Parts: sequence; C-alpha cells; structure tokens
Amino acid sequence: MKWWYPSLIWEIKTSSKDVYLTFDDGPDPEVTPWVLDQLKANNAKATFFCVGENVDKHPDVYRRILAEGHAVGNHTYNHLNGWETPYDKYIINVKKCGHTFGSHLFRPPHGRMTRKQIRKLSPRYKIIMWSLLSGDFDKSISATECAYNTVQYTEPGNIIVFHDSQKSKETLYGALPKILNHFSNTQWGMKSIDIKQLGK
Repeated sequence: MKWWYPSLIWEIKTSSKDVYLTFDDGPDPEVTPWVLDQLKANNAKATFFCVGENVDKHPDVYRRILAEGHAVGNHTYNHLNGWETPYDKYIINVKKCGHTFGSHLFRPPHGRMTRKQIRKLSPRYKIIMWSLLSGDFDKSISATECAYNTVQYTEPGNIIVFHDSQKSKETLYGALPKILNHFSNTQWGMKSIDIKQLGK
C-alpha cells in the first residue's frame, strides 16, 4: 500500500529508539479513559485520530486527551471510507471534523482515500498512515498474538495503529498493557506525533 501513496507519512525519521503510538476511532467514553490511564502509567504519549462525531458526543474525554499532553488528528466526522464516498461529500466531512476541533494531522479511515482527495487535503494536513498495524481490530488474532506481533516487529520510527473503540476493546485490553510494559522496560520512547518533526 505504501508504494501506492508514496507522498504520505508512513514512519517518522529518527535516530532514537522511539515509536509513535496512535489510536483511531475515538473518543469512546469507556475505552479512551482506560487507554489514557495505561499511557500515563507507562509515561507514554500518543496521537489520537478522532472521529468528529465522537468528539461532539464525548467532549470531556477529548479534553482529557489534550490535558494529558497527547496529540490529536482528524479522522473525518463520520468515519468515512474515501474509496466509497463521493469526492465532495468526503471533503465536506473532513472539514466538518476540522470545525469540531483543530488539527493539521489527518488519517483516512481504513487507510483509504483517492489521489484527488489527497491533492485537496495535502495543503492543509499532514496525512499520517502507519508502518505497523497492531491488529487489535482483527477477531482472528488473540490479545497475546497482538502483543507479540507488535513488539516483535517494531523498529525505531514506526507509527503503530491501535483503536480506542468498542470493536477492539477485548483485544486491546489484553494486549496494550503488555506492549507498553515491554517498551517501557526495554527503554523505548513512546511519543506522540509532533507536526514540527514532519517538515514542510
């Protein structure tokens, strides 16, 4: 997929032993506070790609994300698939999310958007993809497998995807503490995405 979208951001160039944790689809009133507790316990920062509709429903959870020093990004207002959504509708939905909360980071739901959508959004947003999927959304993968695969394949500069959502809750609850504990014990830095690192 990376070869199809070479202009997008798939990893962060770094000379340090750092990983970039990201959480998609929230905020969720149950899962997101739990994730924030886990991050705080491990001195970790993350980037939350928020669905605008969920921010409107759960503003207190969104404010906690910011208050605890994490970054946020636009994930459309209604979690739209760019391949299946007409161009104008998709762009309007991204803008609606942008009016709900401000960010210059964007991640397309499902990682799917067209080249025309990319051209339109690139002047305003840094479009963030990933270099490692945790698989927390995949019902065929156990929490143990999710944790093992994530720590086994992590390299410096990786952008790792998790989901702070009900669909991923069971696997995430089993896997995330193990993953964070591993990174903490092996001296990995767990950071949010700083737009200043990404250049022009």
